[in-house]
Amino acid sequence: MTERAGRRCCLGWDFSTQQVKIVAVDAELNVFYEDSVHFDRDLPEFGTQGGVHVHKDRLTVTSPVLMWVQALDLILEKMKASGFDFSQVVALSGAGQQHGSVYWKTGASLVLSSLSPALPLHQQLQACFSISDCPIWMDSSTTAQCRQLEAAVGGARALSCLTGSRAYERFTGNQIAKLFQQNPEAYSHSERISLVSSFAASLFLGGYSPIDYSDGSGMNLLKIQEKVWSQACLGACAPRLEEKLGSPVPSCSVVGAISSYYVQRYGFPPACKVVAFTGDNPASLAGMRLEEGDIAVSLGTSDTLFLWLQEPTPALEGHIFCNPVDVQHYMALLCFKNGSLMREKIRDESASGSWNKFSKALQSTEMGNKGNLGFYFDVMEITPGIMGRHRFNAENIEVSAFPGDVEIRALIEGQFMAKRIHAEGLGYRVMPKTKILATGGASHNKDILQVLADVFGAPVYVIDTTSSACVGSAYRAFHGLAGGTGVAFSEVVKSAPHPSLAATPSPGASQVYEALLPRYAQLEQRILSQAWGPLE
Repeated sequence: MTERAGRRCCLGWDFSTQQVKIVAVDAELNVFYEDSVHFDRDLPEFGTQGGVHVHKDRLTVTSPVLMWVQALDLILEKMKASGFDFSQVVALSGAGQQHGSVYWKTGASLVLSSLSPALPLHQQLQACFSISDCPIWMDSSTTAQCRQLEAAVGGARALSCLTGSRAYERFTGNQIAKLFQQNPEAYSHSERISLVSSFAASLFLGGYSPIDYSDGSGMNLLKIQEKVWSQACLGACAPRLEEKLGSPVPSCSVVGAISSYYVQRYGFPPACKVVAFTGDNPASLAGMRLEEGDIAVSLGTSDTLFLWLQEPTPALEGHIFCNPVDVQHYMALLCFKNGSLMREKIRDESASGSWNKFSKALQSTEMGNKGNLGFYFDVMEITPGIMGRHRFNAENIEVSAFPGDVEIRALIEGQFMAKRIHAEGLGYRVMPKTKILATGGASHNKDILQVLADVFGAPVYVIDTTSSACVGSAYRAFHGLAGGTGVAFSEVVKSAPHPSLAATPSPGASQVYEALLPRYAQLEQRILSQAWGPLE
């Protein structure tokens, strides 16, 4: 896309697992510029696959911090070469993949605050990190630290009530605890610990950005009611941790003006504001303009489901985060690892690798799949904690295989029934005004969305972008600029393009799935009991 001169705008950034992406949104809330740098394709020298390094133990997963910095350099140079008018940028914000952490070495703040506009960032920041490869959300190597944290506060449920989640391996507090225990020298040499989101904001500020409430509530460290760090959790993870984290701030806070580096090198205006960056899931909530009663489903590599709550109801599964656009409210999130990669596997096995054949299978099979139900978890699932494939016929007898068309419908119906069951476990209820907002790669498939509408009994809408985290970041920049906590986010974004209706529930769907949902939940509990024994 080409930039139009004189167009006042906000920028939204997304530092995701596989790429860094940018959108520019004008004052009428229209996206008019977007670009990205893909790590594997554009930065092959870092040797990542899917933007990550998977270590020999298969549990430790990291990303090179300088890869993110160099990607930012590349994308800004691309924008500059395209003629983008940086002088019209009034504010920017961004998103980072949740739970990843960055460790700034002692003295890094001096380097950040004195950058030379003659050189790219990555050349100047090479010696600024005490850990060169940073743990990210895919890491699952901290089980011991999770158990230690839960024990320190009175158990998993107590930790969930305090921080919004029981202890999870990818959550940042547990990652910090592992670093302190296994590499105390690197920990002691870290003067600041950032999330990926606050790290990215720091690059633009030329100084350390605070962690925002919403992304901060994905760390097992923040008391979600009081919105301060839990001293018990900090103490259980590592010493002097509060000073390394800094104080958290509301997600709509203006954290400062842009660094003079960007003013001199690219022509940003000195008054350009930096609004606190947040996590990719909270930013997507903003991008989809979720309202109370709505549910958002992101159908990506992993599927995520999130909704707006007035009062948090923490549980042993799922997560409660602080709401990124309303400091008084909350958002609930459920994550499912077996998302698009599982759909692609079944497509390859049962539809000859063709999405067209996959869709025809959904069209030709009836709602409810004649009572056949399936559970498909080729990697250990988060919600629920199951691995393997399990198929049941209408009599609840486990069978070894389904015909191809039945397999495809069993997969999609099962994925969406699981989402509804576990959302209701957090207190969510479908209401007459409920709408489902779908995003991510699979949201382009209308037949998959039809099953989603049928299972939830609510209309499904899509937004004309799969960059909801990026667009949400730009919207949040406008919100921060308009006054943040003193202004309703819905007022700031009311002129944004409306989502498009993609599917409405089929006649009779509610009767079919009201009967199937309890069966699915009971079978899930049966599989869990067989795998783990009686559950709490």
